[in-house]
Amino acid sequence: MQAKSSRFRRLSSWTGLFLLAPGLIVLLGAFLIPMIYILLQSLQDAEQQFSLHNYLLFVQDPYYAGILWRTIKLSLYTVLLTLILGYPVALFMSKASGKMRGLVTFLIISPHLISVVIRNFGWVVILGDKGWVNSSLIKLGLIDKPLKLLYNELGVVIGLTDSFIVYMVLALATSLYAVDQSLYKAAGILGASKARSFFSITLPLSLPGIFAGTTLVFSLSMSAFVTPALMGGSSVKVMPVITYEKIMATLDWPLGSALAFLMLASTYALVTVFTKIVETKRYREVFS
Repeated sequence: MQAKSSRFRRLSSWTGLFLLAPGLIVLLGAFLIPMIYILLQSLQDAEQQFSLHNYLLFVQDPYYAGILWRTIKLSLYTVLLTLILGYPVALFMSKASGKMRGLVTFLIISPHLISVVIRNFGWVVILGDKGWVNSSLIKLGLIDKPLKLLYNELGVVIGLTDSFIVYMVLALATSLYAVDQSLYKAAGILGASKARSFFSITLPLSLPGIFAGTTLVFSLSMSAFVTPALMGGSSVKVMPVITYEKIMATLDWPLGSALAFLMLASTYALVTVFTKIVETKRYREVFS
């Protein structure tokens, strides 16, 4: 019996490795090896000699530090806006019937069946100087001249929010679905108001969803290229755009690779810090 059990465990182990093999091969070939290559590129100078010049240039030149700060700032704005706009939608979905929940999910996901380029060009038409927003405000007499809603940081945040709000809503909704509705009945029996129930039950128990949505939206915003390029124009430089320019336009692979790794490291560091802040002693059990 022991021999059969040992043989079965070995067979299960080989079966597991066999099932994991395709994914591991793709991960190794499409991610790990290219990342190692880019890292080695970032540690070279123009003569392909080992050098930390590209990383020191980032520290010494405030231009690149300013671009990194702008990228982080716009990503944080996007996270905040998607959270503010997405939380009520997710809360409504958690309390709605199954049919209504499916309809809202479809309405949220359906715009993302269209290419992000087409959606961004749609925003250009809506937010332009002669777009629907400015034309309506001028006709109503609320403004005298068009508002600058494009080719600035505001336009980039609007575009990023449109692109990534779906991730925030679905992450929050998944977390809110798991909240036991009997907790609200118990809170009502104890005399808690709706506001007290929200801050004592709903908000703490939705922290995993807030964390997941924030992590997704922040990471995607930090690495977004198409939306900042189209809605920010040449006046709003962010790390993905400047990295693309260094690699594809000026063919400066070492500096472009260094910028890519600095962006990756910054994203990882900020997400780690956020994780430590959220998982405090008071809410640790929520994440267990």
